[in-house]
Amino acid sequence: MLDIKWIRENPEALDAALAKRGAEAQAQQLIALDEARRSHVGQLQALQERRNAASKEIGKAMASKDQARADSLKAEVASIKDELQAGEAKERELDEALKHALSVLPNVPLDDVPVGKDESDNVEVRASGEKPDLGFEPKEHFELGEALGMMDFERAAKMSGARFTILSGGLARLERALGQYMLDLHAGEHGYTEVNPPLMVNDAAAYGTDKLPKFGDDLFKTTDGRWLIPTAEVPLTYMAAGEIIDEDELPKRYVAQTSCFRSEAGSAGRDTRGMLRQHQFTKVELVSVTTPETSLEEHERMTASAEAVLKGLGLHYRTIVLCTGDMGFGARKTYDIEVWLPGQKAYREISSCSVCGDFQARRMNARCRKAGDKATRFVHTLNGSGVAVGRALIAVIENYQNADGTITVPDVLQPYMGGITRIEKAA
Repeated sequence: MLDIKWIRENPEALDAALAKRGAEAQAQQLIALDEARRSHVGQLQALQERRNAASKEIGKAMASKDQARADSLKAEVASIKDELQAGEAKERELDEALKHALSVLPNVPLDDVPVGKDESDNVEVRASGEKPDLGFEPKEHFELGEALGMMDFERAAKMSGARFTILSGGLARLERALGQYMLDLHAGEHGYTEVNPPLMVNDAAAYGTDKLPKFGDDLFKTTDGRWLIPTAEVPLTYMAAGEIIDEDELPKRYVAQTSCFRSEAGSAGRDTRGMLRQHQFTKVELVSVTTPETSLEEHERMTASAEAVLKGLGLHYRTIVLCTGDMGFGARKTYDIEVWLPGQKAYREISSCSVCGDFQARRMNARCRKAGDKATRFVHTLNGSGVAVGRALIAVIENYQNADGTITVPDVLQPYMGGITRIEKAA
């Protein structure tokens, strides 16, 4: 959430930022809402002051035995009380209107983010490795998985509907190995603290991490009003909610592997075959909570941590910076890491690492304080996939496929596979 004080002082900057994102100017509308709220609050304060003064005058009138004056003042105080009650209800309405208007406003991009309309305007910043030459016509992951008898979409659809998958045998173990490898790498070498968070959160957590109200249709809601997490970013980031953290303790870095749940609203017809776009998937998520001065450096560090997973797996990828029109709602800058899939003959996103500034911190009141200082300030938050486990499985299947349909297990995963070096169809 953006600061209304900053918007009042920088209306042109806000509208310029919204224009970069392809959105309409909103500064004046927001300022008008704030002015209406401020004016109303001023009227309530004046009424309260008059009520206090009249209450004192009642005592004086009673002391001087001026009953008529006392009765008149009592009637005035009662009338003011009624006005205040009605006015307080209106104040809540005005507060809510401003809060809602701010809550659906996207974050302001950093100055170095390329301006563009969509993914065609994203800019590649680096690449690692080369596209593999397998020496035969590669297949897509679902062709290989089904032929091995370890990837079942039909049975998944019977029990759950479209966009679900059953993995079994060697592929189920390979997915588990990928997650374990990522957790060991991030917790053991990259300095992240492993967390096992809840998979359901309340409205406050979903709102504080900018998923509500704008993205409610993309989430699954339980019958008792909780939300299934779309990513572990939500519970990991919300761990800082309402806290005042000693700046000497920052940055805080967390990693978690969880199931994630997304309704994929608006994705009808996209990636309907295979495992690329699922309602339920596994992801290793990275979250950092930092001081404002270190958040940009932390963004580069987080992205490098995600890239290290793909380097370890020997996968070709490219890292791009998203343009303003393709960037997420709460981000100030985002790097996407796209892995090469030989079967698709295309790059596909496998990680997205974003720096959010104080956008989420304002929503969840997460602050920090220097030692010896009384004043606090909002922390900066970052999140990134480290990486999407299901998509990493797809990448390994397609890049390590053999002409006979078997899958070679990458060296770094073999310690997690119980001696299995090649996945092949059961005899």
